[in-house]
This record gives sequence, structure tokens and C-alpha cells, in this order.
Amino acid sequence: MDISTLLYLLAPPVVGGIIGYFTNDLAIKMLFRPYRALYLGGRKLPFTPGLIPSNQERLAKRVADTIMGSLLTPAELQNLARRLLETERIQAAILWLLKLALDQIQVDNQQKTAKILANILRDFLGQSLPRLVKVLARREDFLETQLNQIFDQVLLDFQLSEAQADQLSSWLLQVVLPPDVLRQTIIDFLTDRNIQVIDEGFREKTSGTYWVVANLFGLRNSLTRLRTYCLDEREASNIRLAELIESLGVKTRLKEWLQNISLQNLPVSTVRQLRKTMRDTVRVYIQTRGTEVLQGLSDSIDWDNIASLFLGRLRTSPAVTSSLEPVSRELALVLERYLERDLETLVARAIPILNIDQVIIERVRATSPNDLESAIQGIVKNELQAIVNLGGFLGFFIGLLQAAILLLR
Repeated sequence: MDISTLLYLLAPPVVGGIIGYFTNDLAIKMLFRPYRALYLGGRKLPFTPGLIPSNQERLAKRVADTIMGSLLTPAELQNLARRLLETERIQAAILWLLKLALDQIQVDNQQKTAKILANILRDFLGQSLPRLVKVLARREDFLETQLNQIFDQVLLDFQLSEAQADQLSSWLLQVVLPPDVLRQTIIDFLTDRNIQVIDEGFREKTSGTYWVVANLFGLRNSLTRLRTYCLDEREASNIRLAELIESLGVKTRLKEWLQNISLQNLPVSTVRQLRKTMRDTVRVYIQTRGTEVLQGLSDSIDWDNIASLFLGRLRTSPAVTSSLEPVSRELALVLERYLERDLETLVARAIPILNIDQVIIERVRATSPNDLESAIQGIVKNELQAIVNLGGFLGFFIGLLQAAILLLR
């Protein structure tokens, strides 16, 4: 076989392989290129831009429809939400948020948190609590249990000690009833009318020796002299009264009397009435002046300082640190029970809000043809190269068939 015949037989497979290889390679490149439309003489050339760039809008819509119709269905989104919202993950997220909030409090240099807390406390004690107490005080059983407990455990068992009785008796004699006050009391009591009433009473109602003294000597002159002495001899009368108090042992007797004061010595009916009277008095006082007292108390308190002290204690409290994990666990369980019941409704509401299909469309639309080609080439590069190689192989195989037919002829 001469060379011309050999070339004649080899040309079909070689040319077929080259045409098949480069035709497929060109077809694949024409999917993406050219990236922009080309014009010749003011007319756009066919197949420009490439297939994918020219149909990128429809491609984005089809990709979004495919993903939302087959992949991200409501059922799949619910399953995904259940996996994401497992109790351990929710607890970890809540614990992280609680620690983050605590750290934010610790680095709050401008005291914003303290100001917010101070405003809350000020509003609660100055506005909300007075209104609430005023409404509750209208009930007959308002603080009944608490006041009864205070009465039974504190007032009923209360009794002054010896030191307390001594101090109280000294205070009464020095501040409440000093000699000058007693002298003035005597003067105020011994008016002309009172002296007359006392004198006539003794004359009419006494008998025996007392009747003789009352009628022969009478009390009028004695009481009148006593009043005149207290008025004219102020210092001397004060001294006499002080000596009289000392000699009569008034302080000792008063101390003993104060030590013996106890509600347990009273009859049961009297104690019950006292308890009811105390409860009614407190309730009426709160109804009439409770709001005013609480508002005045709120105005007198430095809430900014209290809030700063509270937050300072909160930052260093071991109880707060140790309670973060149990609190996050309980909140996670509460959230899990809520999601278990309403997860389907939440997902149905979240899908339109998230607008996932539009996000996909926008992302595909915003991707440049070059980046789109790189992304697709990166995913199916080997498969596309296999198509090119297959085109070359098929062209070579068809060329061999043609060479065999020529040889047989």
C-alpha cells in the first residue's frame, strides 16, 4: 500500500477526532462566552452573549424554583429548624447571651445599665407600687395574714428588758414629765373651779376624821396656796418636785411597771380585739396616706446609687454566676415546648419573611458570567472535559468506520 492510499485511509479518523473534540469544546465554551453581546455593522451577532449569560434571568428563576420546590420545602425547613433548635443548642445560645449580658454589665463604663435600673426602681416604688397598694388596701383581707403574724410573733411576746425599762423610765421623767412640766400641769389643773369642786366634794362625801379636817380646815386654802407657790416660786417648786420624785422612788416604780407590761397578761378577747384594731388601723392608714408615704420614700432615695450598688453586687455574686446554667436550661425547655407546639406555624410565617427564593434570584442575577462560569467549571470540570474527550473519540470512531468503508470499496 502506497503512502497516498495510507493517508487517504488515515485522514477520516484523524479529521473526525479533531472535529469532534474541538466542536464539543467550542459548544461548551459557547454556553458561557462571549460574556457580552457582539455587534457587526450595528447588528448583534447570533449566539452572543453565550447561552447562560443571555438566559441568566430565567436561570435564576429556575434555580430558585427548583431549590424551593424540591430542596427547601416547608417540611424540610421544619426538619432543619428542629435540628438547629435542639435543647442543647438552645441552652448553649441562651447561656452565651446571659454571659454576654453579664459581661456587658461589667464593662459598662457609662453606667447606662445603672441608669435604666434606677429608672425602673424609681417608677416601681414611686408610681406602680403605690397604685397597686391603694387598690389592694380596699380588700378586707389585705395583709391580714402578715399583720396577724407580726402581732402574734412580735407584739404579743414583746416585753421590755430591765435595761430597756430603766432607759425608758429615765427618758419619761427627763423629757416627757420633768419637774417643770409637772409644775405647769399642777398649775393648769388647779383652776378656781377645780379647787371648788374638790373642796365641796371632800366636804360632802367624807366622814369621820376626814370630814372634820375637810370642814374645819378645808382644801380650798391648801390647794390655792399650792398653786400660788408653783406660780411664784418656780425654781423652788421644781426642786421640791424633783426631790419628791426621788424620795417616792417614782423611777423605780415606773421601771417595774414598764417591765410588767405584756399583752399576754390581757384577756384573750382583748388581745383579739387589739389585733383586729391594729390590722384595721394599718389598712385605713395605707388607704389614706399609703400612696403619699411611698412616693415620699421614693423621692428621698438615691436610686442611682442603689442601682450602682445592686449591679456591683450582681457582677461579683457567685449565686448569679452559678445560676446562669440552670436558668438557661429552664428557658431552653420552655422554648422547646413552645416550638414543639407552634413550629409549623412559625416556619409558615418565616418563609415569606425570609423571601428565600428572591434572595436566590438576586444572588444568581448579581453573579457575573465570569464568576458563574468559574463556579460551574469548578463543580463539573472533569465531566465537561469528559464530554470534550468523548466528542474527539466519537469523531475518531466515525472516521475509522468511514476509512473501513473506503477500504472495502
